[in-house]
Amino acid sequence: MDTNISVSIDRRTGLEQLELDECLKLLARAPLGRLGVVVCGRPLVFPVNFTLDGTAVVLRTDEGTKLYAARNGPVAFECDGIDRIYHTGWSVLVLGEAEEVHNPHEIARLERLPLSGWCPGPKPTWLRIRGGTITGRRIPSHSRMQTEEDVRRP
Repeated sequence: MDTNISVSIDRRTGLEQLELDECLKLLARAPLGRLGVVVCGRPLVFPVNFTLDGTAVVLRTDEGTKLYAARNGPVAFECDGIDRIYHTGWSVLVLGEAEEVHNPHEIARLERLPLSGWCPGPKPTWLRIRGGTITGRRIPSHSRMQTEEDVRRP
């Protein structure tokens, strides 16, 4: 094990702050995430399956509230993973704008990505979320946790 790895710890929470590369690796392994949108001033969250296209999250959907809201305002996308035995976990958050993909050549390229529908019915609309911000946090194993008090000790 490499003990020279530098890990950034949030002094207040004791959580590890993940680098962009680690966030992208975790996103690439997750099969399901949540798309957050705002409709009439109220937040709504929808489970979605997705894949990555570089640093962008891509998903397919159909007409409805999710698509309407994603077209008309900022979005949040989140996915996470947990280990119930060791009480560890991680979360990655992508904040940005969703863009509907219309270009037939681009759609043909996206259709070759590893993404298939989980729910029945057509999902003809491709959405791409370009992250204005991609951040991640990890709950470290208890043996690696540091609290704010630990960090302040000389």
